[in-house]
Amino acid sequence: MAKASPSLLLVMMILICAGWVSLWLLKPTDLWTRKWRGAEEAVTSTVFGYNVYSFPAIAVAITGLIYMQLKPKEKSSRHGRSSIAVLSNPLVVNSYIGVLSAMEILGVSLFILFLAWTFYARISNDYKRMLPVKTFKLHKWQYKIFRMATRCGLLSEACLALLLFPILRGMAIFRLLGIQFEASVRYHIWLGTSMIFFATLHGAGTFYIWGIKHRIPDEIWKWQKTGRIYLAGEVSLVTLIVIWITSLPQIRRRQFEIFYYTHHLYIVFCVFFLFHTGDRHFYMVFPGIFLFALEKLLRIVQSKPESCILSAQVLPCKAVELILPKNPRLKYTPTSIIFVKIPSISKFQWHSFSITSSSRVDDNTMSVLIKCAGWWTSCLLDMLHAELDSNADQSKCIPIEIEGPYGPRSLNFLRYDSLLLVAGGIGITPFLSILQEIASAQNSGRHKLPSSIQLIYSVKKCEDICLLSPILPLLLDRKFEQLQLKLKVFVTQEVRYGATARELFSEFSQARTIEFDTRCSRYATYGPESLHWMAAIVGFSSIVFFAFLSCFNYLFLRHTLKAAKQKSPSSVTDFLLICAFAISIMCSILVAVILRWRSLRKELPPVYEKQGKAMKQSSIEANSAIEEHEVYFGGRPNFQEIFSKFPDKTGGSDIGVLVCGPDTMKESVAASCQLNSLSFKNGVQKRKPYFSFHSLNFTL
Repeated sequence: MAKASPSLLLVMMILICAGWVSLWLLKPTDLWTRKWRGAEEAVTSTVFGYNVYSFPAIAVAITGLIYMQLKPKEKSSRHGRSSIAVLSNPLVVNSYIGVLSAMEILGVSLFILFLAWTFYARISNDYKRMLPVKTFKLHKWQYKIFRMATRCGLLSEACLALLLFPILRGMAIFRLLGIQFEASVRYHIWLGTSMIFFATLHGAGTFYIWGIKHRIPDEIWKWQKTGRIYLAGEVSLVTLIVIWITSLPQIRRRQFEIFYYTHHLYIVFCVFFLFHTGDRHFYMVFPGIFLFALEKLLRIVQSKPESCILSAQVLPCKAVELILPKNPRLKYTPTSIIFVKIPSISKFQWHSFSITSSSRVDDNTMSVLIKCAGWWTSCLLDMLHAELDSNADQSKCIPIEIEGPYGPRSLNFLRYDSLLLVAGGIGITPFLSILQEIASAQNSGRHKLPSSIQLIYSVKKCEDICLLSPILPLLLDRKFEQLQLKLKVFVTQEVRYGATARELFSEFSQARTIEFDTRCSRYATYGPESLHWMAAIVGFSSIVFFAFLSCFNYLFLRHTLKAAKQKSPSSVTDFLLICAFAISIMCSILVAVILRWRSLRKELPPVYEKQGKAMKQSSIEANSAIEEHEVYFGGRPNFQEIFSKFPDKTGGSDIGVLVCGPDTMKESVAASCQLNSLSFKNGVQKRKPYFSFHSLNFTL
């Protein structure tokens, strides 16, 4: 029975999701108008209102959390190759659109078809009626433009319905699919850009018709008592455009603070979107907004109370490794990320970093590598240099807040015959945790390891090689020879004739360590609540929202409900929805605070282990294993050559390829995977090995 429970939940999720999609597909049709419109109006004329539309997506989220909790971990089996793995390999590699897999192309194509179908069905029905707009007295062509602009607003609404799901960190379905949070952010960017495009067409078309009829001064400032509030729509559109402009890479990467603060205008957008469209349309996009707001506040609770930095190592390449305390019970998968806020630098900014340590190796600590690349990281580096210059035996305490860790539920790298890891610069960080996880699996002796692991590491300057410090023991210690770990370093902007890996590691592996006072906080990182508790909180919040909304509708709108239903709800209805939403969120946060307080109360103060991981120069110089690794100067790696030679050295038929670096590097590796992977012809497998491509995003 226990084994059947996850399967039943999976079937339930699929059915509910199919029902939600069918709802979107049927609404523009005559079938909906003839058969279901009456039932819809019968339900919405009660205290239930239009909120019946939001239940399917929220139910999928609750069921998904329970499913992830009950589903057993995947075994390290190498038999066969799943169709999902094949579909996730790169199919299109282009410098403009990046690397796209068959699964991504299929998903995007289906969504475009859905938008086209919705637009066609709505416009066809509008043109069949061809009723003139009495207020404006439009001509036939003007009416067509006006209706097209209106229907573009519905396409924008469809994009908004999915917009926030990819950036849910703890509740995301992408965890179940094994997709990195950083990778799913690009789906959020695609949906956001599409939403703004259709919203702009919606607003521009409407303004055009107003301009033809010289009605802009009369219509632009309207705040109607009932119906679509024009002024609210204009505020929403302007807010969207501001958010989109400040999200462009030119601004986001150079002025992150502007991007970060203006992105919080989504609160203004959601409120005015509700007043503009009314509750009938708002409930179609409500699940994403509800889950995002709930998770956002849960993450704030999870990051409290403050922890502290145990120690830091300042590396020669303007990078720093922070050692942070964690609860021994906290486990996470390799490539997981945490979000960090240091109040002494900024009280509001959170920044994401890949965890470089393995929870199987370090029970009480975890570490992150941070490269100086902006204002926030520069302030952190300056702060640490100031502590080093003070010559104190123990530096002052630095409070820190941590969200996460977040990562895919399972990334089973041990199932491959061989591994080819490709990293550039600070992109090495997720591979550090992967290699330590594999080394831990070797020590346990319970897993079959890949026969060979090759790490291709590209850096601009020789000093960047110090970022490999966390895995130096794996490169130098003979007990890890079974891993067959080979390192190839490519220094692209420097040339040192005759320099060896031993000389570079001896010169740049030394780090300056700072030990911090930890008396300002006795708390370690406990991580987010368990999945079943999160499912319970989401369910509780949904029930509270429904209960209060029903009470408010009965108390304030019962006379309206008994009367004829208006075409669009008034702002009073919208205000009641906001109140019910705020009350449900606050009640859920109160429950989350109580749960967190109880868990902290039961736990004993953690044992802080202050570890210095820098290798001694003498041990590097005396170690002969370092000579097995290669260093190349003055050029980038030739991936085509590497891919063609790697299978001959390993003999593996199933090779996992992981890349984390700039987009150009990712595209080159993806193209090499396409050229060198095996293919099937007439059901017969060719001799070439199969390269399974996995992309870990370089930056958010």
